[in-house]
Amino acid sequence: MAKIQHNNFLDSVNDVFTDAKKAGVLHLYADGNQFSGRTLSVENNSLFHFGTTGYLGLEQDPRLKKAAINAIDKYGTQFPLSKSYISNPLYKALEEKVYAMYNHPIVITKNSTLGHMGVIPSAVKDQDAIILDHQVHWSVQSAAKILKTRSVPIDMIRHNDLNMLEDKIKRHSNGRRKIWYMADGIYSMFGDFAPVKELKMLGDKYPQLHLYFDDVHGMSWIGKNGTGYVMSELGELSENMLLFGTLSKTFGASGSVLVCPNKKMHQEIKTFGGPLTFSAQLEPASVAAATASAEIHLSPEIYTLQYALEQRVTYFNDLIQETTLPLVDKNNSPVFYIGTGIPKTGYNFVNRLMKEGYYTNLGLFPAVPVKNTGVRITISLHNQKEEIKGLVDAMAYHLPKALEETHSDLNRVHSAFRMESRPKPKKQLTGTDLRFVLETSITKIDKTLWNAHIGQNGIHDWDGLLFLEQTFKGNQLKEHNWDFYYIMILDKDEKPVLATFTTVSLWKDDMLANVAASKAIEKERLSDPYHLTSKVLSLGCLFTEGEHLYIDEAHPLKNDALMMLMKNLELLEAENSAQMVVLRDFTEAHSLHNYFQGQGFVRIQMPKACEIHLMNNESIEHYTSRLSARNKRHLRKEILAYEPRLNISIQQDLDYGQISQVHRLYTKVQQHNLGLNTFVYPEKLFLHMSEHPNWEFIILSPKDTPQEIIGVMFCYKNKLTYVPSLVGMNYDKLNLYHTYRQLLYQTIKRAIDLNLHRVNLGLTASFEKRKLGATVKDTYAYIQTSDNFTLELIGLMESK
Repeated sequence: MAKIQHNNFLDSVNDVFTDAKKAGVLHLYADGNQFSGRTLSVENNSLFHFGTTGYLGLEQDPRLKKAAINAIDKYGTQFPLSKSYISNPLYKALEEKVYAMYNHPIVITKNSTLGHMGVIPSAVKDQDAIILDHQVHWSVQSAAKILKTRSVPIDMIRHNDLNMLEDKIKRHSNGRRKIWYMADGIYSMFGDFAPVKELKMLGDKYPQLHLYFDDVHGMSWIGKNGTGYVMSELGELSENMLLFGTLSKTFGASGSVLVCPNKKMHQEIKTFGGPLTFSAQLEPASVAAATASAEIHLSPEIYTLQYALEQRVTYFNDLIQETTLPLVDKNNSPVFYIGTGIPKTGYNFVNRLMKEGYYTNLGLFPAVPVKNTGVRITISLHNQKEEIKGLVDAMAYHLPKALEETHSDLNRVHSAFRMESRPKPKKQLTGTDLRFVLETSITKIDKTLWNAHIGQNGIHDWDGLLFLEQTFKGNQLKEHNWDFYYIMILDKDEKPVLATFTTVSLWKDDMLANVAASKAIEKERLSDPYHLTSKVLSLGCLFTEGEHLYIDEAHPLKNDALMMLMKNLELLEAENSAQMVVLRDFTEAHSLHNYFQGQGFVRIQMPKACEIHLMNNESIEHYTSRLSARNKRHLRKEILAYEPRLNISIQQDLDYGQISQVHRLYTKVQQHNLGLNTFVYPEKLFLHMSEHPNWEFIILSPKDTPQEIIGVMFCYKNKLTYVPSLVGMNYDKLNLYHTYRQLLYQTIKRAIDLNLHRVNLGLTASFEKRKLGATVKDTYAYIQTSDNFTLELIGLMESK
């Protein structure tokens, strides 16, 4: 499926965050005049705190507090000068103690985000390459993208997929000096680990491989001197590694630490590391608190603290195993994730836990796929056993109720997270007052009923769908074989409350990506035709546009029908092993936006849709008189002036030679139009068009070479609407005759001759269509997936 373009990505995040904020689970403010770490107060309600990343509770340690207070008294609130010039007097002691922890050269940074921005562009040279784990922290990804301006190739692999990583290493090994793989030690949402030992073995096998770990969530609670998960696995840092730890979170203070394998790399990064050079240094209070924490880390006390946390984590794990709570990843880190599936259930669940007196974090898009919404629980030394048990009991009690209230169930959660031990879903879902009808052919649906509700404005009337069924089956290539599903939800009187059709077909993941990204991907497809493709369950199909969903908005069972649709789409998705569900084409003002979002769909913008509304018995002269003065000049100079030089014909059928010719013209256009990148349709489609009474061809030929077709519009005649669905053109003659503009004009003329009410001009090329009076509107698709990998990979390609 298409990636979420950057501007759409920000809009999508804003949509999701706004929804969560309205639900009272995001952008909250803690209140009260003190904070113990064990509890926090929200709107004057005291809550046990299961959302901290201070796993050892050191941020409340009296020694750290005292050190910070003394530092402010002696040195002020800040030391406002770049560290490149001079460091405040407390820095030297901190650096010595942190060095003693790791026994490797270190660099103290203001925070991990600025640290990555300073280190990555310094460590990675122009001759290197970068490979990212697709779940590596945003701050690492953001810093790595800076290297695109230096033409450093950046690739991405699926989470912890070492086979995919090895393939990428082999691919870059001939042309690149070093290959940097960047990953988290502990991943912040699910609490799962990087396969550190296996990665080290891969580094031994491929000397070009260098490892860059962000281990801020593995810090302090594990490892010798609390140096973190990565060091606990490795023992010491190899020459091909860089490691980031933190002085905040579990360490209890502020700042981050880069650990270098040798003095040479340490000196290069410390001497000039972008933000490391020009950013302000840590405040005296932060340096003093970090120093006090480092002293604890260098003492036997750190192991006492680690053991105490381990006991709590084990206790929580044992309690969870006695429940049916969907724990996404069982491990011994202090981070746990209980899946809720759709956001609406997550909001409900978090609010219920807050009312019971427990604060937890909501895991939400973009940190996780929208369909993988859940509750992140973090265990710390602030938590006592009685409240740990209380939280587990509350979750076990309230999750089923949250699922019930949001019309979901554990099966949907297990399916969303692809958990193996999920119950077998029911084949169909039927309510007491609604009847669910699912057919695999339009021939089993009443023609009059279908056309009255959903088949009036496009190719997806009854006849058009039968045409598509017959065309897109029994073909040689898998992308040309589609499965059709027709859904009708009827009330007791057999009146449709909802009607739609869906298809399962193969899509290019970059269908809506920018042209540069698609060009790069198409190069890969020369050797691997199915590179970055996915099986998609979609409303409508790749050949149709417009309103694919009918809903009786006034019907009292509308919401029940929608929920029945959602659950059955999930069943179809599972049965067909689809990687994504796509609902399309909706306008911005569509009433279902909030509903779809709550069900785990993210809205993305599609190319603008263009249509023309015609008056009854309108002539082409009257229509063009309604154009603006500017558009009339465009019509005279660039269309009417060329019309006498062309033979223009409307043909109902074509001979085989003509079909081959127009198919070649269509293929040229399709391959040229990467702004809507789809598979090329088979020649069989055009043979069927020629045999079908609802299809016709607007053909353009030069008068001096009448046998040469230079342009063709493939048009479908609906009862009310004219649909120019595809176009074919000879690009060598495009500017000579203004072929595309002429085809648009002749399409409007033909619709007027047929006395139709509307011309559905489809997507893309909205600028040209607007010149001829088309109304242009924004359209959106809603996507649902359990895997953000493809979205993030194509987003990475588009960030060039």
